[in-house]
This record gives sequence, C-alpha cells and structure tokens, in this order.
Amino acid sequence: MADAVKTYRQEQAEATKIRIAQAARQLFAADGYGATSIDAIAKQAGVATRTVYSAFGTKREILSLICDLWLKEARAIELSGEVLAMPVPAARLRGAANWLSNLYSAGFDVVLIFEAATDESAETRALLRSKLAGRNQVMDAIIASLEAELRVPLKQAQAVYRALAAPGVYQELVDESGWTPAEFEQWVAESLERQLL
Repeated sequence: MADAVKTYRQEQAEATKIRIAQAARQLFAADGYGATSIDAIAKQAGVATRTVYSAFGTKREILSLICDLWLKEARAIELSGEVLAMPVPAARLRGAANWLSNLYSAGFDVVLIFEAATDESAETRALLRSKLAGRNQVMDAIIASLEAELRVPLKQAQAVYRALAAPGVYQELVDESGWTPAEFEQWVAESLERQLL
C-alpha cells in the first residue's frame, strides 16, 4: 500500500513539474526568459511560488525540462536511430532533413527561448551548450555514417548540415517567408544531396 501511495505521489509531482514547465514555456516564448519571474510562472501554472522552487529550484532547471519534453515530443532519439538504420545514402540524407524539420516543427519556440537565454548566467550558458552539443552529436553522427559516400571531407559535410540547421535559416524560410515545414525539409534534403553525395 505504501508503494502505491508513493507511486501516486511521484506521478502527481511529475505532473505538476510538467504543468509548471508548460506554463514557463508559454511565458518564456511570450515575454522572454530573462523577464519571466518564478512568481509569474507559478501564477500561470496555478501553483504556489514555493511549489515551483521546491520542484525546480531555478529557472534554468525549468528550461532543462522544457528542452527534454520538447525532444521527447519530437521523438528526436528514436528518429535519429531510424535515420541511421536507413541503408541507402540519399534516403539517409532525406531522413536527416526529416529529423531536423520534425525537431523544429515540434518546438521552434524552444529554440528561440534558448537563443534568448544565452545572455543569462554562466550556468545557463553551460546548460544551453550541453543541450546544443547533444543535437550536434546526433547530426554529426548521421553525416559520419555516410563518410564512404561523401564527395567532400567529413568535417566539411558535417558543417554543411549544421549550417542548414542553423535556427536563423529555419526562421527566415518558415517564419518570415511563409515556407511550410515540408518545403523546408525538402529544401534541406535536396541541398544535402547536392552538396554531399
């Protein structure tokens, strides 16, 4: 019985953390990371301020959970595995474009929040660097898996993919110029094939 109560309490605590993170994500996107207070997050989430501090401690920890939830929603890990398993090089590059488009479609607001938060503390910058490093490792691994097929040196090929994946590129084409995510994905896929194979 005690285990069941503990499990229920853990589930409730997890649900509260997710609700707080979702509220914070809305506020960070609308008002900016730096301008959003813990009090405002608590109000938006419908919890006491002390609950936010108890669940997270800092805004940086909330930001970390926002990122983790975004990556889970985008199925980033599963999709990268599927892409790496594709046997045909051109299909793998199309898969790389799909992985990127899916990631941005699921939460480009999170990408923009991250960019805005880079002006914060050294600890926040370190968190953001570690999250970005994980994304880059996946992208680099996809390209490295095609090394034998590349027409340019590996490091150059990886840089091409990262350049196409730069948030400003997606923002310019999709947010500013009205491209659909599918059009962006097709453009990335064609660009990768033309440049790399």
